[in-house]
Amino acid sequence: MNNDLRSIIDNFYHWEKTKPNATFLRQPNGASWKTMTYREAGQEARTMASALKGMGLEKGDHIGILSKNCYHWILADLAIMMGNYVSVPFYASLPKKKLEEVVALSDIKGLFIGKLDSWGDKGDDLSSDLKMIKFPQYPGNAEITKGEAWGNLIANHEPLRGNPSPDLEDLWTIKFTSGTTGTPKGVMHTHKTPALVMQDEEKTGWIGIMNLKEHKFFSFLPLNHVGERMGVQVPCIYAGGSISFAESLDTFAKNIQDTQPTMLFAVPRIWTKFYQGVTAKMPQKKLNRLLSIPIVSGMTKKKIRKALGLGDIQIAATGAAITSEHLKKWYKSLGIHLIEAYGMTEVCGSMTNSPDPNSPADSVGKAIPVGEVKIDPDSGEILMKTPYIMKGYYKDPEKTAEVLVDGWMHSGDRGTKDENGYVRVIGRVKDAFKTSKGSYITPNPMEEVLSKNEYIEQCCVAGLGIPQPICLVNLSEQGQKEQRAVVSASLESDLKALNGSLSNYECVSTIIVNRDTWSESNDMLTPTLKVKRGKLDDVYGQNYLAWHEGKEQVIWE
Repeated sequence: MNNDLRSIIDNFYHWEKTKPNATFLRQPNGASWKTMTYREAGQEARTMASALKGMGLEKGDHIGILSKNCYHWILADLAIMMGNYVSVPFYASLPKKKLEEVVALSDIKGLFIGKLDSWGDKGDDLSSDLKMIKFPQYPGNAEITKGEAWGNLIANHEPLRGNPSPDLEDLWTIKFTSGTTGTPKGVMHTHKTPALVMQDEEKTGWIGIMNLKEHKFFSFLPLNHVGERMGVQVPCIYAGGSISFAESLDTFAKNIQDTQPTMLFAVPRIWTKFYQGVTAKMPQKKLNRLLSIPIVSGMTKKKIRKALGLGDIQIAATGAAITSEHLKKWYKSLGIHLIEAYGMTEVCGSMTNSPDPNSPADSVGKAIPVGEVKIDPDSGEILMKTPYIMKGYYKDPEKTAEVLVDGWMHSGDRGTKDENGYVRVIGRVKDAFKTSKGSYITPNPMEEVLSKNEYIEQCCVAGLGIPQPICLVNLSEQGQKEQRAVVSASLESDLKALNGSLSNYECVSTIIVNRDTWSESNDMLTPTLKVKRGKLDDVYGQNYLAWHEGKEQVIWE
C-alpha cells in the first residue's frame, strides 16, 4: 500500500536529476536576488553531508539548526537528510538560557548556526564537544563567533556520491513546541510522516498544492515551526517549486512583492498587518464604495492584491492561532479565500482545513480526509486521530501518555463540531480563568469581538482573581498615530457593544492600553506570535484590581 511513498530527500533527488537547472532557492540581497538551482543546491548539500561525516558524525546523530530562514537553512537540512542524521531545528530568537535548555534536552552532537539577530555570549556555555558550523555572514545580522566556517568546509570536501535514502521508519526530526508555558517538548516524527501527508494531498487534492500550475513559495515564518516546514519547505520539494526568502522585516514588503507567490502560509498577525496597511491608506468606507462599483471593483482588488505581493496567489493559508471571522470576510471581499489550518506539531501540521470557500468563517473547517476529530463530551476538548500522529515526545514517555490516549491526540483546545463536520475552536482548555466571584471566564470569544477594532493590534482578556474580567491591549500603528480621545471613544463604543451581548459575570469592566509593545523579545509573545497569557499575568497582575476599580473605562498605562 505504501510502496510508492517517497521521502523528502528522495523527491529532492528526483528534481535534481529531472530539472537540474530550474530555480530552487531565491535569497534577497538588497535590490538583487541570489538564485540557486536544484543542481547547485544538491552539490552544496552533498558537500556539506560529506563534511558532517568527516567531522565524525554518524547515522542517527541529532544535528541542530539555529537560524532565521535563509537558503543555507534549507541546504543544511538537505545535508542532514542525505547523511541519515536527525534534524533538530530551533527558534532563531531563543535567549541564552532557553537555547542551552533545548540543546541539552535534544542531545544534539552538531549545530548549524546561521542568520541571527543577536549572538553575543549565547555560545559560551555550549559543550566543547558540540560540532558547530556557522553559515556565511548575512549582512545586517549578528556575527557568529563559534564554529567552523561553512565556506571552508565546502572548499575542503568532495560532494557525497549516490542518493543515500533514509528508511521511512527512521527518525526524521525532533521539533520543540513553542508553547506558551512550561518546558519545551520535543515532538518526534519519522520520515514516513511527511511522505504520507504529501501522498494523501496528491491523491485527494484536499488543499490543491500539487495542482498549482506554478509553485512559487515565500518563506518568512520560522522554518522550525511545523506550519512553515509542512506548508512551504516540504510541498515545495515534493512539487519541484521554488522558495524565496525575506531579507529582513524592513524589506519584507518589497521581497514578497518581487516574489508574488502562488502559495502563502501566514499567521493571523501577518494577515492583520496586511489588512491594517491597506485600511490605513484607504479607509474601509472608501474601499467598500470602490468594491461596490462593478468595473472599478475588479481593478481595485487586483491593484491591492499585487501591492500586497498577492497578485498571483492561488492558495492563501492561515494558522498557528485562530484567525478572526472578520479578517476572513475582509480578504474574501478582495477575492482571497483564507484557508484555515488548525492542528498541532504533534500531528505534523493541520488536522482540519477550510479549502471550501463556503466554509463558515467562524470555523476552522473540516477534518482532513484521513483524519478524525471528536469532542470530549465531559471537557469539550478537541481530540484528534490521524496517521500523522507523532512517535512521541523525546525522552518523555509520561507526557506522551498524557496526551496520547487510545490513539487519540488530546489537543488542549476546547471546541465544538456541528452536524456538517465543521469544527469551531473556543479557546485553550487552560485559557479559562476564575474571577474572585467564582465564575469561569472563557476569554477567546471576547477577544475575537474586540480585535475587529482597527486601533487594536493585540488584545488579551484577563482578570484572574478579580471581580470582573479586564482587557489588555496593544495598539496598531494606526491606533498609535491617532489622537487618544478618538481611540478611547472607539474602544469604549466597542466595549459597550461587547458587554451588551454578555452575561453580567462576563462583562469586561476596563480596557487597558499597555505602554510596552508585546513582542517575542520581551517574552510576551511566542515565536509564532501568540500571546503568553501567563507572562502577561506575571507582568501586569498586580495592577489588575486597581485597573478594574478605576473610574475610566479605557485606561492608558
